[in-house]
Amino acid sequence: MPVSPTVSALDSFMEKLDAIQAQHPLIRFNSDWPSECYATQAKDGVTVSWWPTLQAAPNDMFTRLEEALEESIHPDIVDYYCRYWSDPLPASCSDGDLSLIQVWNDEDMERLRSNLIGHALSKRQQKRPLTFFIACPEPDEDFFISVDNFSGEVWLERPGKPPIRKLADNLADFLNSLTPRLIPDTE
Repeated sequence: MPVSPTVSALDSFMEKLDAIQAQHPLIRFNSDWPSECYATQAKDGVTVSWWPTLQAAPNDMFTRLEEALEESIHPDIVDYYCRYWSDPLPASCSDGDLSLIQVWNDEDMERLRSNLIGHALSKRQQKRPLTFFIACPEPDEDFFISVDNFSGEVWLERPGKPPIRKLADNLADFLNSLTPRLIPDTE
């Protein structure tokens, strides 16, 4: 089965990240927050390395999200969130630094689902086109980067306001324009 442009772009981003990251980042192991990203199992609080990991099993979260919203979700968004388990991924673009939102485990995927539903309901209340967030500019927390659910275009947005500026025609182009930054240790 052919991979989508979004999956190819995300895989390419991960390859570039792997090439610059001499050592995998460190994180404190938390058995209450399991993930396939941990390099090893350990006692709680012990520092272990981690790395973004392909999601092995299909996830039905976006099918359930479509049912909840009674609206189809753009396939780029599904491909983006259902490809890897990971902590947020730092990157740079022509506008500055950003953090790509990722999901760590199934529970995190459910948190994402709740946040996306809340975001979608807010958009409906404002009578604005549906978008789904995928990244946050750094250090400015007053903005987010989203994918338009209809067109697949990538936009810079401010909560409660109309989209400010188009960043890319599609998610693959946006991901391909990014330069990965080193993932810091979070011990």
